Amino acid sequence: MSHNELNWSFAEEFAVETSVIARARALSLEYGVAPISPAVGAQMAILAASLVAKNIIEVGTGLGVSGLWLLRGAPEASLTSIDHEFEYHDQAKMLFAEAGIPHQQLRLITGHSSEVLPRMNENSYDIVVVDSDPAHLLENVEHSLRLVRVGGLVLLPHALWHGEVANPAQRGDIPAVYRSVLTLVSQSEAVLAALSPAGDGLLQLSRVN
Repeated sequence: MSHNELNWSFAEEFAVETSVIARARALSLEYGVAPISPAVGAQMAILAASLVAKNIIEVGTGLGVSGLWLLRGAPEASLTSIDHEFEYHDQAKMLFAEAGIPHQQLRLITGHSSEVLPRMNENSYDIVVVDSDPAHLLENVEHSLRLVRVGGLVLLPHALWHGEVANPAQRGDIPAVYRSVLTLVSQSEAVLAALSPAGDGLLQLSRVN
């Protein structure tokens, strides 16, 4: 095992999940949904805590793994979570309740991001998480930068997409989309960008104007 692989494994084991998050992860795998890794979840919780986030929106609820991590870091925050699978929301509601999160803090919207995001208020969110169909990644990132406040964060888990983004031999549509987004944000004066190799990658964008 290489040094990088050892570091990655150590970081994943260092992140301790609650029993509810562990159940949400197991259920995600049963449904065939790829959840964020524990190390990425821990990073997202730290970012939410450091911003003292009050309003968070995520595209891609899944079974609630990312939402549970975010609210672990910002337990007073309101979370709006969008997913086109009603069944996912049914399961996630039960897990959020099990974690002791009041239903008043949650707004689960069943629908497609292309229809929901244009209706959301601009400059209104501390954190926007984009973890949904990569085919709509660029569109969702553009909406996210409109929704997040100046100084807020847009977070993209799976930004390295199973190691394919960093491998130029991988020429599929999905790694190509992520490369396009990475190139655009690295050249933009509207955001500060950082790419973490934790888990499957976490792209972090801070809106500066």
